[in-house]
Amino acid sequence: MSRYKIVVNPVSGRGAGESAIPHLDHQLREYGLDFDLVATERPWHAVELAQKAVADGYNVVVAVGGDGTANEVLNGLMLAKKAGVGEAVLGLVGVGRGNDLAFGMGVPSGLDIGHQILYQDNRRTVDVGLVKGGMFPEGRYFGNGVGIGFDAVVGFEALKMKRIHGFLNYFLAALKTIFLYYQAPLVRIEYNDKIIDQLSLLVSIMNGRRMGGGFWMAPEAEIDDGLFDLCIGGQLSKLGILALIPRFMQGTQASHPAVQTGRTNKIEVTAQEGILPAHADGETICTEGKQLIVELLAGEIEVICQSQDGV
Repeated sequence: MSRYKIVVNPVSGRGAGESAIPHLDHQLREYGLDFDLVATERPWHAVELAQKAVADGYNVVVAVGGDGTANEVLNGLMLAKKAGVGEAVLGLVGVGRGNDLAFGMGVPSGLDIGHQILYQDNRRTVDVGLVKGGMFPEGRYFGNGVGIGFDAVVGFEALKMKRIHGFLNYFLAALKTIFLYYQAPLVRIEYNDKIIDQLSLLVSIMNGRRMGGGFWMAPEAEIDDGLFDLCIGGQLSKLGILALIPRFMQGTQASHPAVQTGRTNKIEVTAQEGILPAHADGETICTEGKQLIVELLAGEIEVICQSQDGV
């Protein structure tokens, strides 16, 4: 029988994480699961808790929160695995703002559906990304995607809007970012023996499909195909950026002349002029980076997710 370590971020979703604890505790007991529940207390704490859970013999470590919590638990599991401590399955209950990592892994947002999926225990082996650069020269793991440029700044601005949540939060942040980040840096993008030197407003490197709760950066991406899906946007005017936003909401941006797409398992992005703001799963990698190397690790971890037929 599996042992579950439930890692809850109490401040996720304006306190949704904390309010979820009694209901989650009751429901998991009803399901008869063998679990312990612990709350995070500070940034990076979920990483430490996940590593300790693996060392203590837990088979499943569940992140209850948003993208940041999920990313930290994923990093804890990956660090434990790489250190030879052991392996555990990743569980996800999305109660944060965007929940894009959970969505990408096949777990819809919401407490009720989240614990039902844990009980159903459908498992899938998925790919994991590793980004090196900025504040993480040794690398930080991610499950959903890396955003460089415009979409990273959108995420930074979204964090400042404390009273607005969900997709509206990111949508308003995107409108604000048009007036903050519209001069694309000159970058060199290298992947698949290809070199692109151009002004690039954004470079999205996706394992999942969605960012910001409703922007379909890679609508055809698969989390277990061994490849990233790329979305590279060139320089546009402010009006051009505004006109492109609805395309990202519909996932039709690939037909725009300023957008290039591709697939790869490794990509290097270097700022030749200007800087690279970047995030991974919504977590800041750098605000003024110069070079990022992103690599895909195929079939690296098991995740508990919704079955193809639903719960």
